[in-house]
Amino acid sequence: QVQLVESGGGLVQAGGSLRLSCAASGRTFSSYAKGWFRQAPGKEREFVAAISWSGGSTYYADSVKGRLTISRDNTKNTVYLQMNNLKPEDTAVYSCAARSGGYSTVTLVYPYWGQGTQVTVSS
Repeated sequence: QVQLVESGGGLVQAGGSLRLSCAASGRTFSSYAKGWFRQAPGKEREFVAAISWSGGSTYYADSVKGRLTISRDNTKNTVYLQMNNLKPEDTAVYSCAARSGGYSTVTLVYPYWGQGTQVTVSS
């Protein structure tokens, strides 16, 4: 089992920055790929970013490229999402997810999820 707990969400003005954290406990964190997903009110959950178990490979949704950066520190069992130049359309609940093997953009292949953290961007 892997337990995931997100933190770092909040209210920020457009153009501002936030850094989300996802702390993991349980089974070996370093061998799991990680993903960040978000869900806005009335919309389906969508992929944001993913990172390989080593951190050597990352992948982003087109809508966040150049503004959001995913990283991980396996010594701290934590994955991060640095969010810069935030836009009102980034408002959503952000959740991290974990899976063994390679990363994926598909929500269904991630068996482990955190509870999510709210990010609200005002215009």
